[in-house]
Amino acid sequence: MKLSKENIIKIALIAFIVTFCSIAAYLSTPKKFSYKDIPKIDSTLPYHVAKVIDGDTFEVKVGQKLVTIRMLGIDTPETIDPRKPIQCFGMEASDKTKEMLSEQSVRLKTDKTQSILDKYGRVLAYVYLEDGRHLNEFLLKEGYAHEYTYGKSYQMKKEFKKLEKEASKNKRGLWGEPCNGITT
Repeated sequence: MKLSKENIIKIALIAFIVTFCSIAAYLSTPKKFSYKDIPKIDSTLPYHVAKVIDGDTFEVKVGQKLVTIRMLGIDTPETIDPRKPIQCFGMEASDKTKEMLSEQSVRLKTDKTQSILDKYGRVLAYVYLEDGRHLNEFLLKEGYAHEYTYGKSYQMKKEFKKLEKEASKNKRGLWGEPCNGITT
């Protein structure tokens, strides 16, 4: 059976599309990270913030490595997820985190009830500013974030829920106009 030039081109195009989609799916799938690849976080040491990514994610320098930190127990509205539009109050939350972390050092505390890494390989941590303030708590209290549980409960969940409820009751940040607590 002899294939026409047109059919060969169609088959080649289909093969290209299938290959392209397979590669795209592979690259977009979260990879498993090894704990040995992540430098040990010492809660007594300050870490310099190298870059703020969004309202709840940033990078710190640990030795010679950049390590991505995801604030534990909170979630700010999205600003950089390519699958989603910028969410209500997302820019405000991102800007506040940039204001508080840019050119600063922080202390990081992991939670023994949680995995050190999330499924994207980011270190899950409570974040403390140079002046001792707990950034996760501040963002919740002022309405820049929702409480968020990553699968299983974490040590500060009860306190975080209380701070979220207080921000909601007082219509702070994303709990006020125009979001009214709905950021999607």
